[in-house]
Amino acid sequence: MMHGLLWLPLLLVFVLLTSLGWLERRRQNLYRLWAEGSELAKLDGSGAAKLKEGLLIWSSFEAGSFKEKDKFEINSLELIELMALSSGEAPLTNESQGQCRLRLIGCGKEIDVPFADADRAREWMNQLMRKARCDL
Repeated sequence: MMHGLLWLPLLLVFVLLTSLGWLERRRQNLYRLWAEGSELAKLDGSGAAKLKEGLLIWSSFEAGSFKEKDKFEINSLELIELMALSSGEAPLTNESQGQCRLRLIGCGKEIDVPFADADRAREWMNQLMRKARCDL
């Protein structure tokens, strides 16, 4: 009986890890459906974003589905800034890593798209500017 009680916590950890893995797999499958047909798409810990037909849509994963946070028309893009995530209006330096946000500015509208990785945000910044120039 003592051996059975020793294995019980391991069994509970296994069940917990299995259920968390199932939830992550479900989130990724929903993301694939949501981002289908997109020219550019990302999913990370800070949310999901996709560029489809000249429209950038940013969403977060809540209650088993993607909830749209904001939209931005890439044709109206004037400026993209790489900003620190939580330090107000501080721009991010080229050497910085970690969480950040892209500030998209155009037609009197500003939106912030959060990223979990600064390198990926820089890559998106270059691709969005390239796409905005192509569509002009």
